[in-house]
Amino acid sequence: MRSHLKVADVLEMEQDYISSRAFTSWHRRTLHAIRKCRTPAMGGHIDKCDCCDKLHISYNSCRNRHCPTCQGHKREHWIQARESELLNVPYFHVVFTLPSELNAFALSHPKIIYGSLFKAAWSTLRQFGENPKHLGGQMGMIAILHTWGQNLSLHPHLHCIVPGGAVKRSGKWKPARNKGKYLFNVKSMGKVFRAKYSALLREQKIAIPQEIYDKLFAKNWVVYAKQQFHTPKYVVEYLGRYTHKIAISNHRIKQINNSQRRVTFQIKDYRKAGQKGQLILDTREFVRRFALHVLPKGFTRIRHYGILSSSWKKHKLPALQNILAGVPVKPVEKKPPLLLGKCPSCKKGKLVTALTFDKRGPPDKWRKLLLSINSF
Repeated sequence: MRSHLKVADVLEMEQDYISSRAFTSWHRRTLHAIRKCRTPAMGGHIDKCDCCDKLHISYNSCRNRHCPTCQGHKREHWIQARESELLNVPYFHVVFTLPSELNAFALSHPKIIYGSLFKAAWSTLRQFGENPKHLGGQMGMIAILHTWGQNLSLHPHLHCIVPGGAVKRSGKWKPARNKGKYLFNVKSMGKVFRAKYSALLREQKIAIPQEIYDKLFAKNWVVYAKQQFHTPKYVVEYLGRYTHKIAISNHRIKQINNSQRRVTFQIKDYRKAGQKGQLILDTREFVRRFALHVLPKGFTRIRHYGILSSSWKKHKLPALQNILAGVPVKPVEKKPPLLLGKCPSCKKGKLVTALTFDKRGPPDKWRKLLLSINSF
């Protein structure tokens, strides 16, 4: 049975803690927005079915990208846009992970630490792709930043979806080795990634002790390349799991103990082949860990590079798709903003917004109308 508990329920319990100096103003703003999502505090709208005339009242969402309640709609629209950009080639899932020695600096300088992660990952992939010994051409990458582990601890890593090949200067497509089944040696990529990331850090104005750099170079940095996707349709399905995912989804919350102020949520232990288990945290500790993954204001966590960048999409992607026997780019159909979907009552008509209201609620005449038509 699916749990109806939400992350917002835990945040509601810890309003005073969220408002304290334990968090920055940006963190407080984000956490309070998630706490109030789809409640009367956000205001709302009344929708009318164009078939059965029944009225439905709904509260507004916070639309915050860290909110577990708001991501489904955004994810679907994003995936629809990506479907028209797929290439008819195998794809790889490559993961670049930062060592734990950088966690403290990620909290104090997130834009630099996470921004450098994107730059170093793409620079590494581009270097291997441009090398004549490998592909000798321009590659592409969609990179998605995740900062969390299953227990909500800080674990910054980049999920990258990479087409298995490159475009040579002649415009021809050069597939990856073994008919697209092999990308690059991950150990070699790890060494290059480590060097490039460390070089980027040294260019920044962050006081990182030399002993930290010594520890970084004493470790083997993890670059993991998962089995490729044989057909583009699987890429879209896989992207849906990662694009708008946040630190923890509502369905993972299994129990909230108000008296003991504890929250129980589901985890996967990847050291035991993804075996499911449960973790119990104090509600304040849960909020603290959740806040670790609030990204800086305006920071872009999904980025496109090379042949998947915006400049390629506008001018060169359609031609490349035709060369690879792909599907030409089709414009994404935009839905009218007021049509919200099917009526949950008659399942036939569409809901059209009839009235919007603020946190004070709908006017009295609309309240009476709701009661008379819907009998509640």
